[in-house]
Amino acid sequence: MHETDMDRNTLFYENLPPGFVPGEDSAHRRLFREYGAVFVARGGVLPPEKVVFENEVDVAEFQSRMNIRSAEIGGLELELQSAAMEGLLRAIDEAKGRGLTLVPRGPDSARRNYNDTVELWKSRVEPALNHWSGCGRIMEATADLIRSLSPYEQVAKVFELEEKAIYFSKDLSKSIIYSVAPPGASQHLSLLAFDVADYEDPVVRRILAKHFWYQTVVSDLPHFTYLGVEASKLDRLGLRVVENEGGREFRVPNI
Repeated sequence: MHETDMDRNTLFYENLPPGFVPGEDSAHRRLFREYGAVFVARGGVLPPEKVVFENEVDVAEFQSRMNIRSAEIGGLELELQSAAMEGLLRAIDEAKGRGLTLVPRGPDSARRNYNDTVELWKSRVEPALNHWSGCGRIMEATADLIRSLSPYEQVAKVFELEEKAIYFSKDLSKSIIYSVAPPGASQHLSLLAFDVADYEDPVVRRILAKHFWYQTVVSDLPHFTYLGVEASKLDRLGLRVVENEGGREFRVPNI
């Protein structure tokens, strides 16, 4: 029996955590596609059960159920889910044995809390609101309305403006998701993401993949996600490979 496109699409949904909450609005659907690979992570880790965590209490409850391990990497004390950390440390050892470095980009390269993601979000949203209202692309009242919303509520409004080419990335030329993940949507909240300083090195990328760390977010090149299975089995989780213009491979939901 030959596997059809419908079969492959169904695989991703079948491998989501029990009781997974996908969300119903267009913002949630976009984030589901953008960050979706982490929802089917395996190998003894706890994947998120919803697309977006609404607040710090929501995130803290989820993180309290994880098996977490800390380690000093590149002079920084970082935390990941235990199986993810073990895979990363094996990859670092292998890279070191080949005379290569595999280090974090900075102190927020692994675990983050909800407030961390809010501050990163604000660092993009506020300058963009000032810019676009200052040049007349949006009304000051619109900017004030967005400021008055919770970070959770701001996401849909920002995405709506970006559909009109009013962008919120750091350089204001593209979507905000090329700069930061929306509050509550970051894979770093699941302790299954690691930002790699040496992401340009294809050998480093291959070593990471050997230890179940893959690029999964096309808009974020330094970002790697622990999926817990070897590459040959990722299609069974409903993931497919896409390549960017530089020839990098990303594992994304086949939906």
